[in-house]
Amino acid sequence: MIGIFGGTFDPVHYGHLRSALEVSEIAGLSEVRFIPCHRPPHRETPGATPRQRLEMLKIALENAPPSFRIDTREMERPGPSFMVDTLRSLRDEMGLRPMALILGADAFRGLERWHQWPDLFDLAHLLIMQRPGESSDWPQALADIFKEREAPGMPSLHERPQGLITSISVTPLAISASQIRSRLKAGKSVRFLTPDSVIERIRAWRLYSCGENETPPEA
Repeated sequence: MIGIFGGTFDPVHYGHLRSALEVSEIAGLSEVRFIPCHRPPHRETPGATPRQRLEMLKIALENAPPSFRIDTREMERPGPSFMVDTLRSLRDEMGLRPMALILGADAFRGLERWHQWPDLFDLAHLLIMQRPGESSDWPQALADIFKEREAPGMPSLHERPQGLITSISVTPLAISASQIRSRLKAGKSVRFLTPDSVIERIRAWRLYSCGENETPPEA
């Protein structure tokens, strides 16, 4: 089964990387595809360009497990980056191979705002990452779908190509890209929140914090 991990990665950080690793191990994924969003339809324009975000992701995954791969199809597709279009493209390539979309609990909670969201279940399973103690109080429509489609066990996800949902408990790392951007803007350290190689590239590009004539803050 292939896991699909989409995001703006603005910038990529250890919360992304650790969660992807744990989901991969628990769900028995043969591959995790990181798919950086080119033009996010549900949030503000990222602080880094698509090329910069892709480059930071490549750097962050240099020493990652070989099953971690980058898929650039959203970067190459014009218009808003709708996940349903991405999954359709992947499904056309994979045929009936099991495929699972990896989502955070907050993303699942807002799923009804996604473009053509009911079609997601015709294309992939959903793996919902939850931190211990995190609420499963979904909106009623999603709670009903979760109950209807909940996987009876992890092996069942490997027995059919799409359509099931399960939640996976992951280590509660309270790291977010917005937190990293805010700390950089304030001149505070972001060490141990994202790989040092990513921090070096942020500083070299003067992202999130520095004007052309300013001294980069200590990372």
